[in-house]
Amino acid sequence: MHIYFINALSHAYIQASKCLRGLAVVVLCSCIFKNVHAVVSSDMLLHIVEQCTQTNREDYCDKCLAPQATAMCPGKAICRATSEIWRETSDFVAMRDIKMCGCPAPFVHGLVLPKSRVTGVEDPKRPEAIWQFAWDMATERMSPHEIALAVNPRTRRSQNQLHVHLVRLKPEFQGKNWEGVTVHTQNLTKVWELAAGLALANAMQDYGVLVKSSNKGGYVIVLTAQSPEALFTQAYCTP
Repeated sequence: MHIYFINALSHAYIQASKCLRGLAVVVLCSCIFKNVHAVVSSDMLLHIVEQCTQTNREDYCDKCLAPQATAMCPGKAICRATSEIWRETSDFVAMRDIKMCGCPAPFVHGLVLPKSRVTGVEDPKRPEAIWQFAWDMATERMSPHEIALAVNPRTRRSQNQLHVHLVRLKPEFQGKNWEGVTVHTQNLTKVWELAAGLALANAMQDYGVLVKSSNKGGYVIVLTAQSPEALFTQAYCTP
């Protein structure tokens, strides 16, 4: 019994030592990586909305992976490592798309995102007010006939936070009388509702939405199974 007790005690000591070593590693890692916040690449825009808009927040440079340049976070000076917020309201954030980095001044590619979590075109929580806000932001940088507001289909996007692209139409689509899956509207108050009805009528389960000005006044809503950003807009400053 005595030998058995000693062996059992020895085994318990060994196991306890392993546990303590493991705990030490965990504590060490937590100290080393305390400022590292893993973000899935498809959630980067959501991260910017939730962590990067308020530069006066405590530990801003530690919590935000793409800080605004004005915050002067160490090691975050180049364009592609930062975010540029154009405007923020209680509901939406307007910002520069990373595709603007390295481009000449006339080129514009912005994004408008809801501050609440909304995945995309398929989300029933998608806000109607995002379209008017996006259009107003676009008119500050482009002429109305140039403007394209685009949301890509679920299967053609890289981010899982709803975002409206603010871009210029390709020249061949400016002033064009559009055909295909389209609907005309006088205002931007029911874009999602009109798009959903149009998609249902045309048996489109996954679709992208493009909004542009109409030659007849008002706006044209265009639906496509492809990426409207890629098909119709100047998304990049280089071919």
